[in-house]
Amino acid sequence: MIISDIWSIVKAVNGSAVLLKPRNMEVAVPIFIGLPELQSILIAIEGVKPQRPMTHDLFINMLTHVNLSVRKAEIFELKDDVFHARLIITGGEYSKENPLVLDSRPSDAFAIAVRKKCPIFLSPSVIEQTGIPLDFFIENIEDNTDNKYKSLMEQLEQAVAEEEYEQAAEIRDLIKKLQSKTEPE
Repeated sequence: MIISDIWSIVKAVNGSAVLLKPRNMEVAVPIFIGLPELQSILIAIEGVKPQRPMTHDLFINMLTHVNLSVRKAEIFELKDDVFHARLIITGGEYSKENPLVLDSRPSDAFAIAVRKKCPIFLSPSVIEQTGIPLDFFIENIEDNTDNKYKSLMEQLEQAVAEEEYEQAAEIRDLIKKLQSKTEPE
């Protein structure tokens, strides 16, 4: 397994994609995710603390309560065009040598890994099958901040329209953080 970082999150025609970059490699693996998972990942990356725990926070709180800890997330297989992930958990009766292994969607694994600041690993076969040279993404990354802002504005409008005010407040806070990062000093 090769340790990887969330290199970027980009808006695509079919939703959003998390771009995982294996360390010391010049490729990225795009993994498409849904809107709720995107929001959860962005909230964790930006360090926004929601007033009430989100589902991923609840999962981590429950594990902590029973003295278990997420050690790493792994994207270990691509089968029938579906990425398969797992969470590696230790504590209690589960050791590094004999961990608890939980099946997971990649997007949930990312949201939990970001919150726990634990590593994300990619299998060499997944990288070989789906890795795309970074040059392909470089020109699009510069526009990513604008895309992220537009996406968050659309999500904010949708949350307000659906009277999801707590979610709207969280998105508003993300927009403020994004604006403060891009304003000239």
